[in-house]
Amino acid sequence: MDSFVMLCFAVVNSIALLALISLGLAVIFGMMRVINFAHGEFIMLGGYATVIANHAGVNLWLSMLVVAPMVVALIGAVAERLIVRRLYGHLVTTMLATWGLSLFLIGAVTAIFGNTTMGVSAPLGNIPIGAYSIGAYQLLLIGITALLVVGSLLALHWTKYGLIARAAMQNSEMSATLGINCDRVYAVTFIVGAAISGLAGALLAPISGVLPHMGAAYVARAFVTVISGGGALIAGLLSAATILGPVEAMLSYFATPVVGQASLLLLAVIILRLFPTGVSSLWTGGR
Repeated sequence: MDSFVMLCFAVVNSIALLALISLGLAVIFGMMRVINFAHGEFIMLGGYATVIANHAGVNLWLSMLVVAPMVVALIGAVAERLIVRRLYGHLVTTMLATWGLSLFLIGAVTAIFGNTTMGVSAPLGNIPIGAYSIGAYQLLLIGITALLVVGSLLALHWTKYGLIARAAMQNSEMSATLGINCDRVYAVTFIVGAAISGLAGALLAPISGVLPHMGAAYVARAFVTVISGGGALIAGLLSAATILGPVEAMLSYFATPVVGQASLLLLAVIILRLFPTGVSSLWTGGR
């Protein structure tokens, strides 16, 4: 029974992790069709912002929930203004530009902090489950991820800005004729996506540590999850995470994490072969 409970926790934790690391990318790629290869580095910067702020005496929760998203949002605003804004509609060029930004951020962080792991202690302690134990912080992380997903879904579909953002992304010319400043909408959307990515990195810092190349561990799984989800931004992301997460978790549990991650990528290939526009095409008709 203890092993079964731990396996269930591993499955739920894997779903939450995929949703958490993919949400910021879903906002930028899913809404703006900008292939942001610097997504992993935005996660990394959120982790570093948390660690540095906490070591400077800032409360850990304040560092994770306020400082890190604000720092990465500021960096995202600069990147959007100087690089991405000039390249909207040029898919390959944007991909190359954000890849260059990714390499620059890795190099800059390595030069400043070195190629060593930094971190903060996970708060809240452990909860015993028979012969095993579960980190209370990891349970909290699952809850925070659920709140983020639900909040994003509500903001996208039930707020004025969500309506304006979806209109600008779907038909920018018509939106402009109605008086919507599309450049401002793009900028705010990119900044929000960067802030969510920074928050993800901040929340992961206590359990994974931070180092300059940590983004590489997340970016492939994030892209796979978002693309497998298809056109329904949040619902598709959650559906893909719910399909991919259990497979990765169970094979990681019974075999090795390498096998689990390889199975995730293989399953994503099968999903895209069966549903070229993602799993959300089952209820959106491929839109």
